[in-house]
Amino acid sequence: MFYAIPLESRPSWRNPPWVTVLLILVNMLVFWGPQRAEDKAQQRAAPTHVQSSAPKQREQAQVPPPFTARWAQDHNPDAQSKPWTWVTSAFLHGSTGHLLGNMLFLFLFGFSVELALGRGLYLGFYLLGAVGASALAAWAYAGQGGYGIGASGAVSALMGMYAVMYRLRRIRFFYQLFFYFNYVTAPALILLPAWIANELLQHILGGKGIAYMAHLGGLLTGALLMAVAMRWRRVHLPEAPAEKEPDPFEQHVAAARRLAVEMKFEQACARWCAAAQLRPEDADTLRAWFNTARLWPAGEDFHHAARGIFRLKPQDPATLELQHASYKTYLDQAKPGARLRPEDMARLARRFTRAKQFADAERLCQALMKTAPGHPELAETVSLCANGLLQAGRRDQALDWLPHLLRLAPDDMVTRTLQKA
Repeated sequence: MFYAIPLESRPSWRNPPWVTVLLILVNMLVFWGPQRAEDKAQQRAAPTHVQSSAPKQREQAQVPPPFTARWAQDHNPDAQSKPWTWVTSAFLHGSTGHLLGNMLFLFLFGFSVELALGRGLYLGFYLLGAVGASALAAWAYAGQGGYGIGASGAVSALMGMYAVMYRLRRIRFFYQLFFYFNYVTAPALILLPAWIANELLQHILGGKGIAYMAHLGGLLTGALLMAVAMRWRRVHLPEAPAEKEPDPFEQHVAAARRLAVEMKFEQACARWCAAAQLRPEDADTLRAWFNTARLWPAGEDFHHAARGIFRLKPQDPATLELQHASYKTYLDQAKPGARLRPEDMARLARRFTRAKQFADAERLCQALMKTAPGHPELAETVSLCANGLLQAGRRDQALDWLPHLLRLAPDDMVTRTLQKA
């Protein structure tokens, strides 16, 4: 058993596939109309037929006209020639599952073929596909008894048209081969011999109840019709989607992850570095680079990765947590020591104050006053830290900063507030 379903084509509702929708509706109306009514009538008439003992009474029993048998393709030895059934049988079905399965494949393949051929030619090819399927079925099953019904022959014709229409264009398919299923991207035309081989194999294995030769007839008819139409240039193929250029960032990330799995951490670190240079605001990339580079605490990558994290602009809780955790790790592991620039210390001090990490905020303020006493953001940073302590109820700690504020920002509101405290 082999199935393949295209996944890339989608209906264009600017030019709806109305003929495909109409064919589906007709099939449903026939099944849930005359065919279902016939089944119910036969169930009602069966007791009457059994209770009729005399031949004359049996003849008078209310047996409904055989709608399905009249319009189906007849394979019985004494069957009369009814060429019209080669088309009408394609609108009959034996069960709800039979109907829904055929309608699903009719839609999946039909809308693409309809948009390429146009409504009139598409309808004509669909009916010719049904005729081709019935013709091979009539040859293969003649005299074997039973009736041929179902849209699967005509739908197989659509599948053949689809394969020839797209030829070598690579299409993404979902496929099932016996109990194995997967996705594959392959030239559409390669599916035609696969479908043909599947129908021949199923027929040879003696599958009963399914007209595999009708499927084969539909495939061959549809492929031939589409080949003729394409030679006449009657097919309007949708443009192939433009292939996306490979994203260098994604390539570096994928390579870094693969190298990490292979325990090649030095090469992975280089890939994370390259990815971070392309997207310096990507926190996940910086985190991965930092965590890999910490294997070499004296290396430049460790310092650069830490600096990239410290300079992230978002101030959401997740970013603040990443910056604080990275700061603690960097301060503890960097060799021969942390290399924090004044602007980084000022930024982190303000952010740690907002995150209520006052111990680290104060430590950074002290380091900033020591290493860059003339930094333009020093006064603002110290004032923010002192105010944060005051708002958190740590009045004594805030007052420790008053001498520095009197020197750095004597007219600042926080300075005046602390003087009154």
